[in-house]
Amino acid sequence: MRTEPTWRIPVGILGLLVGLAIYGIVIARYAPSIIGDWPALAQTLVYIVLGVLWLLPLRRFLIWMETGRWSAPGK
Repeated sequence: MRTEPTWRIPVGILGLLVGLAIYGIVIARYAPSIIGDWPALAQTLVYIVLGVLWLLPLRRFLIWMETGRWSAPGK
């Protein structure tokens, strides 16, 4: 358990915000031109997948913010 503040948490939060902003801008810029002519249901499914996709690396990122390692510590 962490007892002292670490630089990884504020840097990690800023990195997460910057990364999500870039991801959102890229999706908002390029997805409509690619899937804009698709049926509404197909577009909805693509946006749902893209909206959840950023969560995949989040677990390891949060572990790094807390421990400084990219994998969970052993018990």
